[in-house]
Amino acid sequence: MTIPITNLPTPTITCASCQACCCRLEVMLISDTGVPDRFIKTDQWGGEVMRRLDDGWCAALDRDTLLCTIYEVRPWVCREFAMGSQECISERLHGQ
Repeated sequence: MTIPITNLPTPTITCASCQACCCRLEVMLISDTGVPDRFIKTDQWGGEVMRRLDDGWCAALDRDTLLCTIYEVRPWVCREFAMGSQECISERLHGQ
C-alpha cells in the first residue's frame, strides 16, 4: 500500500538539518546566473547541466558541510527548489 506524501508528517527541515538531497538531482542550466565553468557539463543532447562527481553529488556541494559553494550564483532550478517543499520531502524519503 502506498501512502500519499501529503499524509506523512512534515519533518522540520532547516539549513542545519538539510541532507542536501536535491544536490543529487540533475540540474539543467536554463538561465545564466554566473555558475563557474568548472561546475558545468554538457549533456548528451548538448544542454548544459551542473557537473556531478563520481559519487553522484553536485560538484558545487561542499561534502563536509553539505552547503553549496556557489550559493550566490546557483542555478535558477536550485533557487526554485524550496527547502521543505513536497519535492524536497519526496527526495528526502527516496534517499533513505
